[in-house]
Amino acid sequence: MAHAYRTPPAEAGGGTGFRGRLGRHALLPLRLFLGGTFLYAGLRKLTDPAFPAAGGHGSLGELLRQVHGTAAVPQLVELAQRNPGAVGYALAGGEVLVGLGTLAGLLGRVAALGGALISLTLWLTVSWPTTPYPYGNGLAYLLAWTPLVLAGAPRLSLDAALAHRRRRHGRQLYG
Repeated sequence: MAHAYRTPPAEAGGGTGFRGRLGRHALLPLRLFLGGTFLYAGLRKLTDPAFPAAGGHGSLGELLRQVHGTAAVPQLVELAQRNPGAVGYALAGGEVLVGLGTLAGLLGRVAALGGALISLTLWLTVSWPTTPYPYGNGLAYLLAWTPLVLAGAPRLSLDAALAHRRRRHGRQLYG
């Protein structure tokens, strides 16, 4: 009697025991941390009147002047220097959207990709000269987003609820 080998649910992370449940929710702490951190960072920027300014203490314009000579991609800094206010609001708004999307698990992979792109940009501009390199948080955040880009938000998320609803309605229509 020949049959195809099938990975048992426990080995695939889908078991019903403690390890299976733990495996299914392994990305949740990362989602909560990254989503909360990006939401906080974006809201903090949006509520700081000094941040979007072209100059002055605590302004994005001043930060851009400081990092221009040490950035891995100074062209990104020069682009941002053209209109620090617009870039500041875009960065803050992007962080809020990424944070909300990640926390809610709505368009999880898209939100994670947005977080990864923001982190990549910050690494190549602001945190690039940090030595030793592990102390620069841009790279660490970029790597932290990677599992969420690959897996999305498969559990305890709006994405999972919408997928479940689509499957349920699909069976009712065609089953």
